[in-house]
Amino acid sequence: MDPPTMEDLPIKGDTVIGNDVWIGQNSVILPGVYIGDGAIIGANSVVGSDVDPYTIVAGNPAKKIRKRFDDELIQLMLDFKWWDKEIEEINDLIPILTCSDLESVKHNLKLRLGLK
Repeated sequence: MDPPTMEDLPIKGDTVIGNDVWIGQNSVILPGVYIGDGAIIGANSVVGSDVDPYTIVAGNPAKKIRKRFDDELIQLMLDFKWWDKEIEEINDLIPILTCSDLESVKHNLKLRLGLK
């Protein structure tokens, strides 16, 4: 049997994976899925629908487990876009972005964004 032509295949769109995304081992991302910045995909997951930014999903099919941060911090991270900074600035940001005190992280991001 001849393989189908491209015109005969359904087009699901581009698969887009955002910045700062962690994808667990043996996970499958289906065609046409958008994975937002900062998302986490659990190991062995099958992702067939879009994943919001800074959201943790897992399973087959992948389901939302929880958000990584509150809505305010998620928006600050999306506005700040640390992944677009120069490497020297990223190195300076490591103590802020790895801090376990999320209120401090919010405060420092607001300062760097000129919001406070």
